[in-house]
Amino acid sequence: MNGLMIGISGVRGVVGKSLTPDLLSRMGQAFSTYISSGPVVVGRDTRVSGEMVKHSVFSGLLSAGSSVIDLGIVSTPTLALAVEREGAAGGIMISASHNPAQWNALKFFRSDGIYLNEREMRLFLDIYYQGDFRRAEWNEILEVRAAEGATEKHIRRVLDLIDVDAVRKRHFKVTLDCCNGAGVEGSGMLLEALGCRLDRLHCDPNGRFPHDPEPTFNNLQDLISRTRESGSDIGFAQDPDADRLAIVDNNGRFIGEEYTLALAVDYVLGHREKKSPVVINLSTSRVNEDISAAQGVDLVRVPVGEVNVAEAMMELGSSIGGEGNGGVIYPPCHYGRDSFIAMALVLENLAVTGRSVAEAIGSLPQYHIGKEKIDCPRRLAHDVVHAMKGRLQEDVTFNEEDGLRAAWPDRWVHLRPSNTEPVLRIIAEAPTEEETGAIIEKISVLVREEVEKLS
Repeated sequence: MNGLMIGISGVRGVVGKSLTPDLLSRMGQAFSTYISSGPVVVGRDTRVSGEMVKHSVFSGLLSAGSSVIDLGIVSTPTLALAVEREGAAGGIMISASHNPAQWNALKFFRSDGIYLNEREMRLFLDIYYQGDFRRAEWNEILEVRAAEGATEKHIRRVLDLIDVDAVRKRHFKVTLDCCNGAGVEGSGMLLEALGCRLDRLHCDPNGRFPHDPEPTFNNLQDLISRTRESGSDIGFAQDPDADRLAIVDNNGRFIGEEYTLALAVDYVLGHREKKSPVVINLSTSRVNEDISAAQGVDLVRVPVGEVNVAEAMMELGSSIGGEGNGGVIYPPCHYGRDSFIAMALVLENLAVTGRSVAEAIGSLPQYHIGKEKIDCPRRLAHDVVHAMKGRLQEDVTFNEEDGLRAAWPDRWVHLRPSNTEPVLRIIAEAPTEEETGAIIEKISVLVREEVEKLS
């Protein structure tokens, strides 16, 4: 798969195929032009291609008159915080997130450290496609400045929001899988400060991913086995840019990404700030609906996309929210997905309540969520989704804000084109694994039929 993905989530491609130095430089020129040649914070994950991509982007930014603040290897949430702290006009994170190692990508941030929203991305991409770039004269070319300590400042901010003493008293043993990604430094710094005994797995930040980097059950068998064998209290897994967190419980059972957010929502609503609406996306587990209802607060669903959740949280004054892919957004830290604050909130939850992970999960409503991806050319994706509405039974509630979401009283399925891959995503949830599997199997058959028909 060599296809180039340019859209509201940024630009992604396969290095040496579709993601070329020329394209990257032009993206840098376009972004600098879009932000009126203001200063730009740039960071990257550990991917082997990162240096090439970084310098290509630098060339474009400098040529259009921006100065560059180079963070080096950092997590995505660390970069987001640095954009805000440095007073920059924008930021670029070089990371293909959960995509395989041959991919890389650019993710674009505005001055408040939040991703460009759909309208802003369209304005930026219009500049890119038109090629109407600002071109700085020789004496207008500015500097590249290295900025040290971004990760340390981020972790200090997280620790300031956590009951460190309570967590330290539990002396948690943690098995940690960073997938050799950008979270290695920050995770070690945070967990050691919280008094955890660390069992490190895949924590060499060399960008050579030991498994498919998406933190799912199939990809985390090493962590599951290691957590069980080492007698750890909890296992944590990050994706390569460390904005997502998956969890393995103290019995070595994979509880996944969905319950990362549920544990954070349950704790924050029950033990922390004033109660306020919870914001999640349309593909996130309904366990958060049950938790919110029990706490007497509203739950609001928005289209998939971190910026959509963040902007709704800002508007509603939400104290907690996020996405079910392990992306916890905790506004006192920042309006962005952050695996470090997620780790800290989960550990504080366990420390304050005195429970194990298994006990904490057992206290929550139980659902099973399943996910499937079906290859689909982008040109066909929206037609396939539209056709599916007519193929589902009538006694269902539809939501068409983002693809097609069909909901019944105790289960739902969401079909949407991916923003990051040429696939259709199917996400379904029901009370049991068998029921979820049946929904996904049925929808998958129908989708493949429609793809074949339209092809």
